[in-house]
Amino acid sequence: MRILVASQIAPAALAALQARHDVRTAIGASEVVLAEAAADREAIVFRSGVSIGPGVLAAPHLRLLVRAGSGLDNLDLATVRERGIELIRIPGPGAQAVAELTLGLMIALARSIVLADSHMRAAHWAKSELVGYNLRGKRLGIVGLGSIGSRVAALGGAWGMRPIGVVERPSEERSRAFADQGIDLVDLDRVLAEGDFISLHVPLSDTTRGMIGAAELAKVKPGAFLVNIARGGVVDEAALFDALQPGGRLRGAALDVHVAEGEGKRSPLADLPNVVLTPHIGAQTIDAQEEIGQEVIAIIDRFDPVSAEEQMSPIHVPSHRE
Repeated sequence: MRILVASQIAPAALAALQARHDVRTAIGASEVVLAEAAADREAIVFRSGVSIGPGVLAAPHLRLLVRAGSGLDNLDLATVRERGIELIRIPGPGAQAVAELTLGLMIALARSIVLADSHMRAAHWAKSELVGYNLRGKRLGIVGLGSIGSRVAALGGAWGMRPIGVVERPSEERSRAFADQGIDLVDLDRVLAEGDFISLHVPLSDTTRGMIGAAELAKVKPGAFLVNIARGGVVDEAALFDALQPGGRLRGAALDVHVAEGEGKRSPLADLPNVVLTPHIGAQTIDAQEEIGQEVIAIIDRFDPVSAEEQMSPIHVPSHRE
């Protein structure tokens, strides 16, 4: 198969693909460069950090998209559906890594680990200043109970936290299923009002963009911690900045995702001492990436391009009259 690898994948997986297929790499390239690189490709493997828009998807032989992870906010889904291109996500391995980082960020906030480290490096023994909090017994509010949010709830429950959560489409059946997992299904207002730790795990879409803004942060339990490991656009960073000021509703926040990401971009929260910032590393573990790499190989190896060709529909280019 003719494959374009547009994002970094595990080196062993890339080597295996190169041994079996015609592989071209354009790691982290612009959409214009990707469109040129994809011109004769049948499959594209990608992660976050690249834009797979109409220009890339116009490749006439493109039959398969493999998202080596879960998020789809960097993919033009309308064109994918219009052309009938097969899209396969690999959410499982990354979900565990993201869930573990979520708990790690909660601990970092509760115990001021980053601040303690900076004091030690400055030869300041701040033991009496750094009084923290246990996770045990705290209410864990989860916004989005998909594969990641559910694992965060399970990990938090193992630490003795009390999870509650909200989903986009609640039902009695889902409420019973989550109750069996020890999670109370509630609405967003209750998650905000009761959560000692509020953890965000929703995709970025028209309905979730800016969903945590000034109005929502005003409902947060005073002294709560917020963790955003979903997508940067889910949170209004200006409103978050205000909520983190002395006298604000939040005691601290940790963000692995940001509105502006990439080299040279600086978070507007970077000067706040009660904030922990990481560069979108949720799924970036050796274990997760190796497992994802193996799944990428299996998906490519079993894909039937002939069958896919028969199901394809061409891109429709509207005329000036439409």
